[in-house]
Amino acid sequence: MADEKIFVVDRVVTKPGCARTFVDRYVAEYVPGGRGRGMTLDRILVSPPLWSDDEANIVTITWSVDGVTSWWNMTRQGRRDPELGRWWSDMNEYITERSRTMAAQAADIEGLADA
Repeated sequence: MADEKIFVVDRVVTKPGCARTFVDRYVAEYVPGGRGRGMTLDRILVSPPLWSDDEANIVTITWSVDGVTSWWNMTRQGRRDPELGRWWSDMNEYITERSRTMAAQAADIEGLADA
């Protein structure tokens, strides 16, 4: 059960010409706090794979946490931190929409459900 991971997937649609700035700020400003909440950054993907000045990019950021307890700890810490809400509000000038989902590998579902 200790090896099971929960993946936290942020999907952000940026305004045209804003993806690079958003990613740079995310890495510099958001990532350290995410790590502090027990998250491990897995990857940041940009689609289409170029910095477009004329169209939106979709930025997909994947984090992982070790199991259910770590997920709940990360979630509680984030909900109690008013700086996170302010940070995302500041990002509104760069983004048109965002969502967050959680997922796990199919082989881990049974163990996570028993946690």
